[in-house]
Amino acid sequence: MAKPGKVGLDRVLSALKYSSQGLQAQWKHEAAFRQEVCLFLISLPFAIWLGGSGLERALLIFSVGMVLIVETLNSSVEAVVDRISHEHHELSGRAKDLGSAAVMLTLFFAAVVWLVILFS
Repeated sequence: MAKPGKVGLDRVLSALKYSSQGLQAQWKHEAAFRQEVCLFLISLPFAIWLGGSGLERALLIFSVGMVLIVETLNSSVEAVVDRISHEHHELSGRAKDLGSAAVMLTLFFAAVVWLVILFS
């Protein structure tokens, strides 16, 4: 019989610990993430000021926050690919390019959200 995993509060605390370690590694090793955090921090007061309603404020904040989430997923893909091999391989390159494309699309749609709300 397999050893049971952590449950309850122990599980939550372990998850928080691992998430914190992930964010610390992201901040330390990923310049793009640090830049996007700066973008988020700069955009936050503007979102609160420019949003005409609670929903608009939430959409403005959420759209830039999604960039941070997608960047984190992109960095995890890159880390796994680099762990496997630093040799050039078509599929490794494609995985990294797709992750980068996901970040770019998220930035694009965040810009669309901001433009639609600001000019409506």
